Amino acid sequence: MAFSKQQLRKFADLIRIEISDEKLEEMNIDSVVEWLDKLQKIDTTGITPMISPAEHAAPRRADMVTDGNIRDAVLANAPDKAGVSRGYFAVPKVMDE
Repeated sequence: MAFSKQQLRKFADLIRIEISDEKLEEMNIDSVVEWLDKLQKIDTTGITPMISPAEHAAPRRADMVTDGNIRDAVLANAPDKAGVSRGYFAVPKVMDE
């Protein structure tokens, strides 16, 4: 199946690309269409469609909602212990009033 220059120009307009006349002359779209026709003729009955060719699944874990309850353990890592007794990290002042 050979495509004319006019048909290729129409295809380019439909898919919103700009192709120069020189490029249209160089294009060998017929070989691509022939290859696609061969692919269409392959019998795929009984074959399950795949999402990915990889056969592995991502490991999953159960979602467990917890409150954490590790405030004291986190605050134990504070470099400045000034705010730990009140339940927060003390940081240096960064803005003047």
